[in-house]
Amino acid sequence: MSDAEQTDPALPEILSMRDRAALVDRILEERLETVIPRIMREEGVSMWLLMAREYFEEPVIATMLNAENMHARRRTILIFHDPGDGKPLERLTVSRYGLGGLFESAWDPETQPDQWNAVAQIISERNPENIAINFSENTAFGDGMTLSQFRGITDALPQEFQDRIISGETLSVRWLETRTPLELEIYPGIVRTAHALIAEAFSNKVITPGVTTTHDVRWWYREKLASLGLRAWFHPSVGIQRQGTEGIIYSDTVIEPGDLLWTDFGITYLRLNTDTQHLAYVLRPGETEAPAGLVAGLSATNRVQDYLLESFKAGASGNEILANARAAAVKDGLDPSIYSHPIGFHGHGAGSPIGFWDNQNGDSRGEYPVRAGTTWSIELTNYSQVPEWGGQRVDFRSEEDAYFDGERVRFLDGRQTELTLIPSD
Repeated sequence: MSDAEQTDPALPEILSMRDRAALVDRILEERLETVIPRIMREEGVSMWLLMAREYFEEPVIATMLNAENMHARRRTILIFHDPGDGKPLERLTVSRYGLGGLFESAWDPETQPDQWNAVAQIISERNPENIAINFSENTAFGDGMTLSQFRGITDALPQEFQDRIISGETLSVRWLETRTPLELEIYPGIVRTAHALIAEAFSNKVITPGVTTTHDVRWWYREKLASLGLRAWFHPSVGIQRQGTEGIIYSDTVIEPGDLLWTDFGITYLRLNTDTQHLAYVLRPGETEAPAGLVAGLSATNRVQDYLLESFKAGASGNEILANARAAAVKDGLDPSIYSHPIGFHGHGAGSPIGFWDNQNGDSRGEYPVRAGTTWSIELTNYSQVPEWGGQRVDFRSEEDAYFDGERVRFLDGRQTELTLIPSD
């Protein structure tokens, strides 16, 4: 992890598919051994029951499949059980196929053909104090239980166990948002990969001013990722802010000297996601640096970032962090908009949002506490007037991925503090 971002970073080595699978399974084993016992015991849950059908994997189960099982098979049911007294948790799978040796097989269809009754028998034998299943009105990440599967399991359970069902919402969010030591070893390199690709996109290797269009750059990203065996989790964005034109130009437009370029780009690699927004200036003929007003605009956005990082506090809600950061930035004479979010297994990850671009006042989604050991996209902007552009109001967007250890937020691979410069002659 680092505070400074390299100007033109080299692309890290991309692992072979076999090596990726081995690493994904190592990470998954670490997570199952460490994260599950901790969150179940801290949340007071005796049993966690998860289920998904083939090609309809719920968000949590999708992250618990080993690297060679790309989908749930038929119906995959996972059971985590805490027997108490400090004994190791049981990890059971009630399905026809195993999961890479990470879960103990607990169903013999030849002996008990009915999968629901097999689950009911396991529950009855263990007599848990409560049974968490994934239903939630607040977040899709904790709402994976479908109606048909809920009916299937409750029809098989005696009433006394039906009465012990609770929501697994918090378990789901905590599982997804928590990063482990092994994940943190590799995450900076994943972000470095994204940064290297952005640096190449914002260079004369890809852009010829007066010829290349914004959509050319978008599709360059997609083709480049395909050649590396990587994928984007959203279609890349490239836009232009231009002197004399209000707002950002999103349509397919030829890139010209004097343009301020913006990109929003995110990749998925080793099951982790990046989300980055960078700015670049296309030099006019004879220019060697960007206008001072554009340089100052990015610097002001960096100050908003600083206020946000200083506002992080373990246990505080996203709404509280948003309010504190905005108050500090506004007091400094800035014009901020903050819309940061967790990142990890999903680009817009599980956990508390810190503002939305269309809501700077906080809402119910931001009431969840921010926890230590989580990763974040520090996404925000500051609007600045640029003297060289006749006082035009310019949107200086920035997004960088970071880790919060409970005391400090650190960028995984630095942050942009200088505009990327693209020569035009």
